[in-house]
This record gives sequence, C-alpha cells and structure tokens, in this order.
Amino acid sequence: MRNFRDLAQGAIALGRRYDCLIPVSGGKDSTWQVVTCLEHGLNPLAFSWKPPGRTTIGALNLANLISLGVDHLDLTIDPRVERALTRAAFLRFGAAGLPFHMAMFSSTHPLAAGFDVPLVVWGENSAVEYAGEDDSALAPRLNAAWLSRFGVTHGTAAPDWVSGDLSERDLAPYRGIPDEELERKKIRVVFLGDFFRWDPARTLRVAQEHGFRARPEGPVTGIHDHADIDDEFISIHHHLKWFKYGFTRSFDNLSIEIRNGRLGRDRAVEIIRELGDETPYGDIARFCEYTALMKDEFNAVCERFRDLSVWSRRDGRWVIEGFIVPDRVWT
Repeated sequence: MRNFRDLAQGAIALGRRYDCLIPVSGGKDSTWQVVTCLEHGLNPLAFSWKPPGRTTIGALNLANLISLGVDHLDLTIDPRVERALTRAAFLRFGAAGLPFHMAMFSSTHPLAAGFDVPLVVWGENSAVEYAGEDDSALAPRLNAAWLSRFGVTHGTAAPDWVSGDLSERDLAPYRGIPDEELERKKIRVVFLGDFFRWDPARTLRVAQEHGFRARPEGPVTGIHDHADIDDEFISIHHHLKWFKYGFTRSFDNLSIEIRNGRLGRDRAVEIIRELGDETPYGDIARFCEYTALMKDEFNAVCERFRDLSVWSRRDGRWVIEGFIVPDRVWT
C-alpha cells in the first residue's frame, strides 16, 4: 500500500482553507473515511448528496459524522428533476441508483475546484474491490474515462438525459468538470482503499467506536444491519441484480465474509437458503409511489432486464438451473 500519511502532509503543507474533500453518506465507510483523515491531521470538508429517501438512522449517522469535527455541505436537487431522472434511469436501464452515482461523482470535483481543495478522498475503489480489472480500474485521478466505465452510470453523462421532462438547465447538478480542470487546479483524487486494506468489519469497528449506529430493526437488504441503511431506495438498486445476474445483495455480503476468512462457504450457502425470497416489497411500494409507476410497470421493467443466459422457464416458473441452493422453492 502507498503512504497516505505523506499524501496528507503534502496537502496540509499547501495551507488551504480545507485540506481535503470527502464525499460521505453517513454510513460506516464514510464515517471511517472521516476518522482516518482526521487522524492524519487533515482539515476536511465533507459533502453529501441528499437522497430522496434518506432514512432516520441515516440522518442520525450523518449528524454523528459531522460532530466528529468537520464542516459539511448537503446537496439537495430539485425534487421534480430528481424524481424525473430516477424514473427515466429505471425505465431505460433498470438502474434506480444512477442519479445518486451521477450526482455524487459529478458534483464532488467541481466543489473541490470551487473551494480550491487540493485532495479528494473517496472510500474503496469499487471497481477493484468487487472483482474489477485492476489495470483499467486503477485511476489515480478518477477521470472521465474511469467514471464512464465504472461510475455506475451506464456510460451516460448529463446531456444524455435531456428530454421533454428534463432540460439541460435541469441537469446542471449532474454535470461535472473536464479532466483538464482537475489537472489545472492540481487536484489529487484518491481512494482510501488504495492505501489501506478495505475490510467492512474493520471500518464498522472504527465507525462504531466513533458513534455510528446500526439499524435496530435489522438489515434493509443483504445480511447486515449496518450496511445500506441510509437510503430507503438502495434496496431497489440491489433488487435488480437478481434479474440481471441471478444473485442478491446477500451474495455480495457473504462473499466478502468468505474472502476475509470469517465464514465458510457451506454456512454461506445455508444462509442463502434460510433467507429465501429477498424481494423488498415495502421499498418497492415506496419507490413506485415516488416515481409514479404502477406495480405492474415496475415488474415489467424487472422482467425486461431478466438475463435469459441465467434464467430459464420450468413448469411455468422462472428458475436458475444449477442454483447454489439445490432445493430452493421458486415462486
């Protein structure tokens, strides 16, 4: 791993108003990012995109993060625009989270340029941590090419969403700045995961030691009560994985636990069996209300993205042949 302390000292030596900008949600990972930067002597400015479904526990954890000793900006996008883009992204790509990813990536770097912040500190490099191609995923400046391929925007940018419902002006919050502007301002963009081994159990422990709270009611999606708890629509983002790839958020969580030696594969398979149907019915109802979609329309979009190389029909039901749980009851 590279030396983050030297990088931090270099930013501090510039004597700017803020040494670094940290995109945060209030989750355990962003809490760990803030703690790590503070421990290295940095004076951070934290920045959030406010999701339309920010939860009570998400708001409490974000407030706790701010109380650790950082200034914070919260971007709220015109609800009409955000609703229209969320609906359009879901209909076009089955991607409920696209507006979130586009807003965070597009707004963070212009903000760093505007405040003359020399360093942007993201969390893990998701393109590497979740089985990306290391050679192309490693991007020390997180440039436009990286965002197009790994930014979870299906290779689109703000101009691609101009329509009868969304004008160029409406989409202003989703426009970034050219790579040349980052170069001219000498803004360094890094992932903490490039400096420290990324382990969710470790980030959780540090976050809890600094006031982060899990969800008392249990998991929203997946197996953890401390992950994906700040936005009630994140479960929709993960739900589409079932249709597109034949796995759920729980598979993500369990695979990481196996990789880190905390769980055996046999037990992981048993957990998948015990979980059974992971459809987030309540969140689907709220998402349909938010986007003005009928339940049948929502289901039709999910079906449109069902990967027929993964799924097949048997006795009138969709099944995955050779599924990891042989005795699964298909409904």
